[in-house]
Amino acid sequence: MTLLSAINEVCDVVSLDQFESVYGSNDPNAQTMVALAQEAGDEIARRADWQRMLATHTAAGSPENLPEDYQRMTPGGAVRTGVGDFFRPITNSSQWAVIVGIPSAQPYFFVKGQQILFYPAASAVGAVIDYLSKNWVLHDPSGPGPTLDSDDDTTRFPERLLVKGIVWRWKRQKGLAYEDNLAEFEADLAQEINADRGVA
Repeated sequence: MTLLSAINEVCDVVSLDQFESVYGSNDPNAQTMVALAQEAGDEIARRADWQRMLATHTAAGSPENLPEDYQRMTPGGAVRTGVGDFFRPITNSSQWAVIVGIPSAQPYFFVKGQQILFYPAASAVGAVIDYLSKNWVLHDPSGPGPTLDSDDDTTRFPERLLVKGIVWRWKRQKGLAYEDNLAEFEADLAQEINADRGVA
């Protein structure tokens, strides 16, 4: 399913004529649909650790710049040393200031801005970072990115969720009853997250 086919499926639900093209269109409804698709896709991408959006990065030192597509760490042991030991996360700068002042064999990491800091610094070499990419759009042939820019774009999460996400947003924007559509979206999202995790 492409951006165009997803939006045309929404059109069938909300009683609009289908579009021949939506991206770059001058039609206000098409522009609104594309904006709602971007908003829906951004939310869906953030709500789960989708298998197709998981990525890894190997550090060379400390500090290490996070990858351009970095959105957030995966939960539970996202950072490992080159030999497989887990780094403990530090969540605020005050704790980090205390940690780096105390000699320790236990490795720690701290995310600051667009960098990840390691302690001891030597433990950074070869460290593996598991993270969720923000690139939920699949462009053909250029690969993944964070924003829609073509009628032919597809998603890296179950595509039917994009349709459901646009439908309730469209109805809400037009002042129509959307609560049932939102509830259906949430139920389908939960189901797809479980399926992606291999949970029955």
